[in-house]
This record gives sequence, C-alpha cells and structure tokens, in this order.
Amino acid sequence: MSYTNGLDNPELYFQAKIYTGNGGTQSITLDGSENMQPDWVWIKRRNSAGGHMLTDVIRGVTKTIITNENSAEQTFSNGLTAFGSDGFTVGSEDGFNKASDTFVAWNWKAGTSFSNDASATGIGSIDSAGSVSTTAGFSIIRFSGTGSLGTVAHGLGAVPHAIFFKRLDANGAWASYHKPLGATVYMRLDSSSAKITASDEFNDTEPTSTVFTVDTDGGVNASGTDNMIAYCMTPIKGYSKFSSFVGNGNSDGTFIYTGFKPAFVLYKCSSDNFTNWQIHDSARSPSNLSVNRLNPNDSSVELSTTADSFDLLSNGFKARGTASNSNNSGSSFIYMAFAESPFVTSTGIPTTAR
Repeated sequence: MSYTNGLDNPELYFQAKIYTGNGGTQSITLDGSENMQPDWVWIKRRNSAGGHMLTDVIRGVTKTIITNENSAEQTFSNGLTAFGSDGFTVGSEDGFNKASDTFVAWNWKAGTSFSNDASATGIGSIDSAGSVSTTAGFSIIRFSGTGSLGTVAHGLGAVPHAIFFKRLDANGAWASYHKPLGATVYMRLDSSSAKITASDEFNDTEPTSTVFTVDTDGGVNASGTDNMIAYCMTPIKGYSKFSSFVGNGNSDGTFIYTGFKPAFVLYKCSSDNFTNWQIHDSARSPSNLSVNRLNPNDSSVELSTTADSFDLLSNGFKARGTASNSNNSGSSFIYMAFAESPFVTSTGIPTTAR
C-alpha cells in the first residue's frame, strides 16, 4: 500500500470531538495526537433537541447553515466565533454551547486557497473559489449561481464521489450528489425521502476531475451573488470512502469494507422513503456496539438503540441492527466514511481493532 504522510495520520484531516457546554465562551481543543486547524465544523447538541450547525472558513465565523432545515444562512454572533490551530471557539449560543449540555463536533481540514476564473482558465463556465486539499480529497467551494446550465471547478483534481449543496441567500433544500446513484438522481440531506429523479439538478451529467455540472434547480444553482456553497469529496485510499451497500435485515448484517478503521460514518437508505440519515462515530461510541446515532435531517436528541447499531471495525463497518433506517432487507444505502487510522500504514503497521 502507498499513503502520503498525512494519510498515515488521518487526524491531520478529520477529527471528532465531544464536549460539554458551559453557557459562556469556550475554546474547544481537538483530542487527536496531531494538531489540526479545522476548515469545516459540524456541531450537534446530543442530550436535547437542536439543529445541526455547520460553519466553515469560506463563509466565515458566526455564519451557520443547518442540515435539518432548508433555511438560508443564519448569523449567530455567539455561535462558532473562531477557528484555532487545534480546534475552535464557541460563544453562548445554545446550539453550540448551552450550559451542561453535551455536544459533538465533526471537523474537517481543507486548507489551501482555491480560485478559478472560468473565462481566464477555460475550466468551467461559472467562477468559483474556496479551500481545497487534494491530499485529503476535500474542497469547500463557493460560487455565484446563474439559474441556468453551467459547470463549476471544484479543485480536487479527481472525480468527486459526493457533493453537498446549499443555497445561502434564501430557503433552499440541501441537494446532494452521490456517485453510486449517478447524476440522474439526487438526495436531500434535510429530508427522509428516498433518491429523487430530476434532470434539473445535474443535467444527468457526471462530475469530472475538474468540474461538476449544475442545472436550473435553485438547490444547486439559484441565481445570485456568492450564494451557493458546495462541499466536494473524492475517496482517498486509507482515509475516506463513498459507496453503497444492500441491507440484509439480519443482526449479522452486511459487512462494508473501507480499508480503514472508521472514525465517522454517515449513511442513508436511498431506495426507501421515511428513513433517516444517520451518523455514527468513534468519539461518541468508543467501543462496539456503536449505538449512539444522530440524524442530520432532524433536530432530535441522540438515540442509542441496538436496532440501528453498527460495529466499527479495523477495516470497515458492519450492520448489527435490523431497522429500516440502517439494514432493511434488500434496501439500498449510500454512505460516506472517514478514517481513524488506515488498516495498514505505509510502514506496514496494522491498526488495532476496537
């Protein structure tokens, strides 16, 4: 196997952190052995209902979008107030730091400034700018929607396997592209619906190693100035994977090979309506079974039920529940996963099981 130095150490690019709110101002230091300045922070209150609060360096501190709502970008002056060299700072806003409440923060790093003038470079038809890491296969891209068919540079240098879009200046659904499903359909992160067939999202056109295509739907390309954000991801061996599996309805569930020990798994049944997006991570469930789950499409408290449980293994994950959200027999699921450690490092060191 061959890895970059960074992907022998996934903590340089992704870390999950749990903390307890103090109701005032609090600097949250990530626990990993590697310092990481996050560029995208996703925060969720665990023990009481509250929104999934997303902040990134491109939109700036205090600017938040919420996955369980289709609302426009909101400003929380006492939300996430600073990105630090090894974490972030939060203020007194309940959704970020309510006193005595428990929280989880999922943190990703991109890190390199990106800008594309489409008319000058000949890449794409819509200008874009943001932050990108080709090493980690992740970019945060902001662009001005046109309301008509166009292409946008994403900076990854590889084909994206997952892209999440959000309109910032007005209400708009969270549209997402997933390679296993193809470009003729999309999924809504803010909804329990199954995949939706529509040509006005991506014009039935797959992303390339340089651009993604957006059509006329306001969820991916509403007309406006700097009003669209896209989180773009491509798989990196030993660090991230974006694929699909089929449930078997059995507590000895489907095993999904990733090639690494997962720190974070987001999944959704793509074939059935009224099923939740769900997140498991090794910070909230440090040992198997991984039962603690949160639903990006709703504001509910953290649930801990074996019906939606998984084992997070040294080389993948395995369904251990039988619920329709996670392992319905014959149903199709898409997922994205990020590593705690590669199965085997570039120097031949294997990871340990949980």
